[in-house]
Amino acid sequence: MTRKKAYAELGAELLPLLYDVARHMRTHADQMARAHGTTRAQWLILLRLERQPDLSQNELAAITEVAPITVGRLVDRLETCGLVKRCVDPADRRIWRLRLTPAAAPILREVKRCRNSLNDVMTRDIDPDVLAAMLAGLRKMKANLDKRRPAADAS
Repeated sequence: MTRKKAYAELGAELLPLLYDVARHMRTHADQMARAHGTTRAQWLILLRLERQPDLSQNELAAITEVAPITVGRLVDRLETCGLVKRCVDPADRRIWRLRLTPAAAPILREVKRCRNSLNDVMTRDIDPDVLAAMLAGLRKMKANLDKRRPAADAS
């Protein structure tokens, strides 16, 4: 078998497998989030705001690739639960900056515990060198795709 043909066969298996793994991850994460009375989308917002406090709703929408109205609704729910607060941007009073409240800390600990549990299940019996190679490959795939991403306002 030629190298090109072997590569094509691997590629034919790769995309469906990546899709299936991602779907299973989302399903497990959804179940864990529901068990805690939240959603996976809310967890993702909390994690993002922990890493990048003071994002605007529009910045958060762009990073998460979700419509601004959807992010607004998710933030509304998180604000109602007392986990996020909207703060006026000192440079532009039309912009809301998002910050976590102290009440978010125990939720974030639980999110991280669940994420670690899911990671343990997913990576069980996989050699660390294989995981490192997978990580390097996935990072390169992401970088390749990011380079080809059309500009958001290229209309």
